[in-house]
Amino acid sequence: MGLNVKQVSKWMEGSGPQADIVISSRIRLARNLKGIPFPNRMNEAEAKTVVHQVAATIQAAPLIQAVGQLKLYPLGELSPLERQILVEKHLISPDLAGAGEAGAVVLREDEAVSIMVNEEDHIRLQCLLPALMLHEAWRLANVVDDALENEIDYAFDQTRGYLTACPTNVGTGLRASTMLHMPALVLTKQAGHVLSALTKVGLAVRGLYGEGTEARGNIFQISNQITMGRSEEERINNLSAITSRLADQEREARLLLRKQSRWQLEDRVGRAYGTLANARILNSQEALQLISDVRLGVDMKILPDLDQRLLNKLMVFIQPAFLQYTAGKEMSPFERDVHRAAVVRELIAGHAK
Repeated sequence: MGLNVKQVSKWMEGSGPQADIVISSRIRLARNLKGIPFPNRMNEAEAKTVVHQVAATIQAAPLIQAVGQLKLYPLGELSPLERQILVEKHLISPDLAGAGEAGAVVLREDEAVSIMVNEEDHIRLQCLLPALMLHEAWRLANVVDDALENEIDYAFDQTRGYLTACPTNVGTGLRASTMLHMPALVLTKQAGHVLSALTKVGLAVRGLYGEGTEARGNIFQISNQITMGRSEEERINNLSAITSRLADQEREARLLLRKQSRWQLEDRVGRAYGTLANARILNSQEALQLISDVRLGVDMKILPDLDQRLLNKLMVFIQPAFLQYTAGKEMSPFERDVHRAAVVRELIAGHAK
């Protein structure tokens, strides 16, 4: 069975605690196999050994019973577009997408669990859930991690913890992150001050696709930077509390917008919806901004007939690789803009029915 690129990932469901602000929660664990050099130092045979060990482990009965059926996809068997779609769905990193045949990805059917093989580390285990569900993602990640560790001998030091290719991941190997939609803080010009304060408490702020990307569509990723010195539970509790506070600040900013600029806000939302529903040409940056405006309208009950699931699908389905894959051909930027507008019109019209 091949990769189902149209699968709606679990994180895209648009339901759960604080789903009006928090789009998704992610737990990522970095692990390496004992006795094998890190990916940046290993040879082709060693890379294949890692893939074969992971492939054998995910077929173990205890892991299947604990987590469900997992499937491994060698990157060499995926097209460049399929790899990029996995990036667009937040299931693998851009680095793994470009890793060549040495890498692989493991996916659960609902895509809540994904395992990157031979990225920066031998294993990057990720659990990605909708809304503010960090603790649930952490529990799921622990189940998968424990089941893997029963079959695989991890590189571990009694003093330093799990050994990783990057020193910032040594220790627990845990990175927790949340993805938030915060347009009102941007529109009221509070975002810069609010987000800059996060770096002072050991958190990183990134864009839609993580490190090195811009916060397009008013979407921000918040994550811990250091994995040593505190327990996993402390880090997750801290990020969950900060995420909740950010969500409260965004809601306060929305109330301010409604109070001070009601008609301008409703006009902005209505124009955005009208453009998405009728446009014939849309570039990706414009589409993300319009989706952000419509999402704000949905959350503030200005557009009650739409839902978060549709908007999360739009965020992914308008991306370049997804558009070209579903069209069945490579496309120029202009052709993608035309096709993107058609895809958006079709999804919105179908939802309206």
